[in-house]
Amino acid sequence: MRVAKLYKFGDIRIEEIPLPEPSPKEALVRVKACGICSGDVMPWYIEKKAPLVLGHEISGEIIKIGDKIKSEISLKEGDRVAVHHHAPCMSCFFCKRGDFVQCETWKKSKIIPGGLAEYIVVPEVNLKNDTLRLPDSVSFEEGALVEPVACVVKSLKRANIKKGDTIVVIGLGVMGQIHIMLAKEFGAERVIGADMVSFRLKKALQAGADYVIDVSQKNIYEEIKKITDGLMAQEVIVGPGNVNLITDSLKLVSRGGTLLIFTPTPPEEKLSFFVNDIYFNDITITTSYSCGSDDMKRALNFIETGIVRSNLLITHRFKLNETKKAYDITSLAKDSLKCMILF
Repeated sequence: MRVAKLYKFGDIRIEEIPLPEPSPKEALVRVKACGICSGDVMPWYIEKKAPLVLGHEISGEIIKIGDKIKSEISLKEGDRVAVHHHAPCMSCFFCKRGDFVQCETWKKSKIIPGGLAEYIVVPEVNLKNDTLRLPDSVSFEEGALVEPVACVVKSLKRANIKKGDTIVVIGLGVMGQIHIMLAKEFGAERVIGADMVSFRLKKALQAGADYVIDVSQKNIYEEIKKITDGLMAQEVIVGPGNVNLITDSLKLVSRGGTLLIFTPTPPEEKLSFFVNDIYFNDITITTSYSCGSDDMKRALNFIETGIVRSNLLITHRFKLNETKKAYDITSLAKDSLKCMILF
């Protein structure tokens, strides 16, 4: 079978490897769609994993289920599924408190060899705890959006939105657009998007933003101050993993509000702020890393009901042999949102 393998940032090769054979406790899935994740185009993040078969935003069809697990799961051969590349054990300390991404099993679990492959092996824990059967109304393309949408579901839960709040989403790539689409589902009354790319600002208005701010033309602090009559935003979601941007965004948060860091920064970078400013204004600084199995289920529901609109999010479609082109377009972060590889 063919796979797309990354050796270093920008060096992606289409190679042939043996078709994997699932064990009696695993399943073989024919991949139908796989999205290019924004994490795939962060050089410091992806190169430490190289060489690797790219891709983890997956949907496909179950071709074969091992004999020893058939009776333990509700899935069957021929099912259309969304597969999470990580899955929790559901029984450890972290799982019991809902912190699935801190589960050691979650961290170690994976699909084999990676999503940008014609076939993948799905291990037992993934099959049992985080593989979802797709409703007939949900396409394979939409199925490949379940994992990224789930990451936003977790983010908006952690942002602690209260009814009537104003939320600012900084960075309007595909994940920012999903935040825009879902913010009001979590209680926000007013949604503001900020970016410097005209294409993405226009998309955010289509996605449901009440206001957009072109930060290349206007001062974001002054604009938010004007929109909120000086109150500022109760939640600020910072998409780009940039320490300076995160620090500058603190001044956009109202008293009692939350700053959420959605993307990691390079490991050597440190965040610096005046503790008194945070303390006396009662500001929460939090993060949101990946998603859990509960978020996946809720994400699928948002897609199935049309609240998340795939036709707005998927801007480019490619075949496997065009992965490098999809990767380059995603890394440019200009007139694109989600690049999808279709099989």
